[in-house]
Amino acid sequence: MATITDIADAVVTELNGHTWTNAPPTPPEVEGGDPTPAFTAARHYRPRFDLKDMAALHVSVVPKGVTIERADRLRNQEDYAIDVAVQKKFSSGDAVELDPLMALVEEIARFFRLRRLAEYPDAVWVRTENVPVYAVEHMDELRQFTSVLTLTFRVVR
Repeated sequence: MATITDIADAVVTELNGHTWTNAPPTPPEVEGGDPTPAFTAARHYRPRFDLKDMAALHVSVVPKGVTIERADRLRNQEDYAIDVAVQKKFSSGDAVELDPLMALVEEIARFFRLRRLAEYPDAVWVRTENVPVYAVEHMDELRQFTSVLTLTFRVVR
């Protein structure tokens, strides 16, 4: 498999293997709803969901890009960008409903800081970006919270 998909899969494993304190519970009215705070991250090439399914929290991992530069005379430095999207439909859009989602995004960002991936230990975290912190157009048009973190991992070979 490609290195970027291996790294994305390792990110999924890390996300699914951690207990998240800020993950909002899945409402019981959602099929398979569970009142415990949890989610199952999944890797996608093009995450597309029906709006009716967005009442449940979705965490999507998407390979984004690769930058290769010279590290020294014999090796390359390869930076792999991986997007982690946190998405959930909201009803009121007030701070009580959205603050936990923002807290989850921040918790995920902090979790990966200075981390080596257990399933791909050659990949070392170098940066996290969250610009913009949420998609205003998704809030206005879909009544959906969407925030995307871009995690960059470096492999030198």
